[in-house]
Amino acid sequence: MSNTNANAIVTDPAELSPERRFAEEFSIMAERSGMPRMVARLLGWLLICDPPAQSSAEIARALGVSRASVSIATRLLEAGGLVQRSMVPGSRTYRFAVEPSTFMNLQAEERFRAWREIAERGLGLLEDPAGPRGARLRAARDFYAYVEREVPKLIERFREEQERGNRMETGS
Repeated sequence: MSNTNANAIVTDPAELSPERRFAEEFSIMAERSGMPRMVARLLGWLLICDPPAQSSAEIARALGVSRASVSIATRLLEAGGLVQRSMVPGSRTYRFAVEPSTFMNLQAEERFRAWREIAERGLGLLEDPAGPRGARLRAARDFYAYVEREVPKLIERFREEQERGNRMETGS
């Protein structure tokens, strides 16, 4: 489904396209996880929009927001590895998209490593890291060490499942 002017600034949620409603619902869920709502709304839109790569102007029109808001949100999503920017040939216009492999390529273990390392540094500051003050930091360190170790295994298993599924779909 194409994003036409039907998604322009709308005040009644019932008038939103199903895709725009999805972006709004996605933003509420992601906001609960700590993502700024505008950033989440844009990510939700890019997950469902048609065409899959869109310019700042198209995104702003579809979401009924300013191009400045789109610019800030795309920069944050790009920095986080969630959105890819590409140049339109023969134009100065950028297009933004979420590639299907995005979520597998987030390098999550590096982020978990950083959280584990900061917890370890905090433990190193304490006179008694085994005491009650260290309990929170030990719990954080141990959790992130576990996740850092296990997430790469989960991603590899997911890729293997995806590859098996793709082979089954193509008959190879």
